[in-house]
Amino acid sequence: MPALLHQIFLTDSHARLRYWSAIVLYVLILVLGSIPGARSDIGEVASGVVLHSCAYAGLTFLLFTGGTGGITARAAKAVFTIAAMGALDETVQSFFPYRHAAVSDWLVDCTAAVVAASVLWLLWRRRKAPLAG
Repeated sequence: MPALLHQIFLTDSHARLRYWSAIVLYVLILVLGSIPGARSDIGEVASGVVLHSCAYAGLTFLLFTGGTGGITARAAKAVFTIAAMGALDETVQSFFPYRHAAVSDWLVDCTAAVVAASVLWLLWRRRKAPLAG
């Protein structure tokens, strides 16, 4: 089982799938977050900070491991992509009367991306091997 998980989540053979999974999951975040009452319902389970942190850290992982280039380029591209995604998410929210855009949410998204990308960068740097398995 660990070999299968390694194959799916860490090798270049599934990198493109991870990258596009991040895009699909992000679109789902936008769509599901736009459903009236959905955000307040899930807010009973976890706070906005927890939801944003987990969602955008997970997207950062998928973008980092699904990206191309060296580890520094992957980390930078993942963080900048998350910053753009978070900004678009907040912009979309501003169009709905039952949602509100918040710079603080965007900052949580960016912080989660920086932390996740930094951890991934450190792990891959220590590993001293390319993503290919």
